[in-house]
Amino acid sequence: MPEGHTVHRIARQLDRDFVGHRLTVTSPQGRFAAGAARLDGRVLVASRAVGKQLFLTVEGGDVLRVHLGLYGAWDFFGRISPLTEGGVAFGSMGAPRLRRAVRMGEGELDLAVRSDGQPDVFPPPPVGQVRVRIATGESVADLRGPTACEVLDPSAAQVAVARLGPDPATEPDLEAAGEVVVRRLTTRATPVGQLLMDQSVVAGIGNIYRAELLFRARLDPWTPGRRVPTDLARALWQDWATLLDDGIATGVMLTREDLDDAGRAVALVDRDERHWVYGRAGRPCRVCGAPVLVELMAARKLYRCVVCQLTP
Repeated sequence: MPEGHTVHRIARQLDRDFVGHRLTVTSPQGRFAAGAARLDGRVLVASRAVGKQLFLTVEGGDVLRVHLGLYGAWDFFGRISPLTEGGVAFGSMGAPRLRRAVRMGEGELDLAVRSDGQPDVFPPPPVGQVRVRIATGESVADLRGPTACEVLDPSAAQVAVARLGPDPATEPDLEAAGEVVVRRLTTRATPVGQLLMDQSVVAGIGNIYRAELLFRARLDPWTPGRRVPTDLARALWQDWATLLDDGIATGVMLTREDLDDAGRAVALVDRDERHWVYGRAGRPCRVCGAPVLVELMAARKLYRCVVCQLTP
């Protein structure tokens, strides 16, 4: 499932290349025809991510809410602005896709270069099950496989956002937002590993960040929330803010803080070097050497080191 950093990057991509433009909105698949008709011809005025959800506001106030779920992704064609100076523009963000990253400068249009994954013609014909296509004169964004895709009026959009827990990337006061998360974590009997995945407690954390945050805190995921010390809960929030900021900047969930600059450069391109415990079932813990355990928590895989991660 795409985690919070990816959705923030999608929101920024749409902000760069679509906000301020009058949109042509269609539903090639046909399952979103009514919603597409409601948005078609309007100017996109804002693109915002909160946790794992994307909120696109058009003139008049209607909001397209998208939750990618396990399999959703956005594919981009035409003008794709790099999100960082001199960086790489990605043709697809979300669940894994086959399209490769393409290097494009600001203002460059990629209309017929097959070697970098772009189509021969622009706009390209929709391929496969495209739920929504959003297009300007120079850019196209195709949405595939989302769990949720709906048009909300402004009040309903506010309700949807209010249901979500704090997101470090959107909170104007990180300290105050952190205290909300601390209260929600430390007043419940539910295991902390499950609470971190509850989007009403804290927004944006998925399976990878959950496992890595808990290892970095050396905290047993099965510890009841009310047994987590306040200072430790606060440290989890602060660490989440750090990891999220780095993930948004790089597009990569790199969670090992033991790497020097050279090691970090390797990990940015080698997935196997990025994490402490996630995806390492049966392999030795990078700290103590004990086999990493994988088990189920609320029907999701949970990775942990039973030696390093303890109950307070």
